[in-house]
Amino acid sequence: MTLPTNPARTPSAPVGEPWKPVLIRAVVALVFGVVTAFWSGPSVQVLAWAAGLYLLATAGAVWMLRALPVAAPAALAIGGVGALVTQSDAGVALSAVFALVVLGACELFRGIRKQDFLARDWLISGVVTVGTAVALPFFITLGAHALLGVAGGGAIIGGVLWILSGLSLRHDTRAARSGSQAAAPGASPEAVN
Repeated sequence: MTLPTNPARTPSAPVGEPWKPVLIRAVVALVFGVVTAFWSGPSVQVLAWAAGLYLLATAGAVWMLRALPVAAPAALAIGGVGALVTQSDAGVALSAVFALVVLGACELFRGIRKQDFLARDWLISGVVTVGTAVALPFFITLGAHALLGVAGGGAIIGGVLWILSGLSLRHDTRAARSGSQAAAPGASPEAVN
């Protein structure tokens, strides 16, 4: 992912260091995905705690980025608490469905507007997130292992997307900084390197 070079047509450029919350979101998703992949016989309590903590941590990362409406991190937090409180396959699945549908819809809306440096990433993540939410209810009767597998699969796909996006943002931010330092009048060669 790179920023457009034409300043007249540049979508809202990153302010500060947006790569940090993007990478935090990626790490949260990948950790959850790895846990779900290697846990062979999870109980409903493991499902509730894993899903609840994943949704709450994702809410924090989404809120730190401040790119989506407050409804997204709020729905994730409500879904996380719902998963922790219900402690049942159906309760966790429905809490996750609610949280992921709201998050995915906000991401899709943000991506469709194409006024953002993450527009393509929002679209892809929105499709994956809504797809995961739509699939979850079909696996309720199969139990905790199946629900964790579906949610973890979506998290791994999203985590890979967001880690690539975060690393690209970090690279672009550093390149923009060194370019602005090189263009600054009176900048010494040592300051640029």
